Amino acid sequence: MNKKALFKFLIKANEHGYASGEATPSKREKDGSTTILFFSGEWSMHDNFFGGEPYGGRLVVFHKKKPHWIMVYYGNVSQRADNIAEVYAFLQHALNRMPHDAPFRGPKRFSERDFVYKNKWTGDLERYSGEEVILHKKKEIYRAWYMGGLVDQREE
Repeated sequence: MNKKALFKFLIKANEHGYASGEATPSKREKDGSTTILFFSGEWSMHDNFFGGEPYGGRLVVFHKKKPHWIMVYYGNVSQRADNIAEVYAFLQHALNRMPHDAPFRGPKRFSERDFVYKNKWTGDLERYSGEEVILHKKKEIYRAWYMGGLVDQREE
């Protein structure tokens, strides 16, 4: 497995996925979920999620059409938030700052105006889990959990 190539693809896919904003091409599925696809050479990303409050989904990275890496996620904006759209716009700004050495959502900390994003994770590319929160004026208004890692790696 080429970890360096996977890291590189995850960063590139993030730039073209949900974090890039509303211009991201997406498809509404028959089951009510939304899918975002991204392709680059032998790599592809399939991000499928159910929106609304709360939301949940999974992002799968394929290499040569074989599943290679996965992230599952679940979260929501709290009732305390005044403007859900503003919270998700800020989340996208945070996710756009994904660390190149730890491509698990956003950075450890990011702030803008009265918002603060915090992300805490354990593990590495092979197996990880984490939690992210958003504070507005020091009050928690968003929380999400995620986990994942490599899939289908054992050779038979």
